[in-house]
Amino acid sequence: MTQPVPSVPPELRSLLRRLRLGQAMDTLPERAALAKANSISHLDFLATVLSDEVARRDRSSASVRAKAAHLDPKMTLERWDASAAVAYDKAVLDELVSLRFVEDAYNAFVLGPVGVGKTFLVTALGHIACRRRVRVYFERADRLFKRLKAARLDASYDAEMRKLVATDLLIIDDFALQGLDQVETSDFYALVVERHRRAATVVSSNRDPSEWLALMADPMLAQSAVDRLQSAAFELVIEGESYRRREKPAVGPRPGVPKGGGAK
Repeated sequence: MTQPVPSVPPELRSLLRRLRLGQAMDTLPERAALAKANSISHLDFLATVLSDEVARRDRSSASVRAKAAHLDPKMTLERWDASAAVAYDKAVLDELVSLRFVEDAYNAFVLGPVGVGKTFLVTALGHIACRRRVRVYFERADRLFKRLKAARLDASYDAEMRKLVATDLLIIDDFALQGLDQVETSDFYALVVERHRRAATVVSSNRDPSEWLALMADPMLAQSAVDRLQSAAFELVIEGESYRRREKPAVGPRPGVPKGGGAK
């Protein structure tokens, strides 16, 4: 016979709220029932309840950090389709997932043609970093440079640059999709120089780094920035079919509509 799930007494509810453990009540009755059924000791029961609360808080804080970092919540490594028809060096990806490159203030390039999943993977790295309490900031390159230009107009440029320089993991997506003018090249150079060997930067691009130089307005600044980035960077090259095709919604009959039927 199934044991009834015990209720949480009002006195215990009050104590949990005072200790800011109110959400532990969500799982406490079930945990108490399991502890009784399996003769779990008081200390083991307490450890289980506190472990539930720590896991809940970790998930919550990681979600807040991911939102602040501008990460797409759907692009996590758990949702990556490993059966996709793309090829890459799994050892390099495993190394990046370990986040040792962040601890060592190295960089990473994720390169490949349009649609193979570069944005997905760099976003997934951002989520992993958020779960490990790393400060992350993600932005598409064109939006980043446009925002820095706008910051010059309202005198917030220095503050924006300090924020970008200080973040532990800066992710710049779709870099060099189009040419960079003098101001954008200068901003890119300043970011790279200030972060070099101090913090990790991830760059995704559908162009090889050797092609970036020709797309920047100032060859000297471009060479200096790219050389610094590349001298301390892992490279993950992805090749194959478009990953985006796998994300298309499946076509099927709508509920209540016979197969082959529908509105005329």
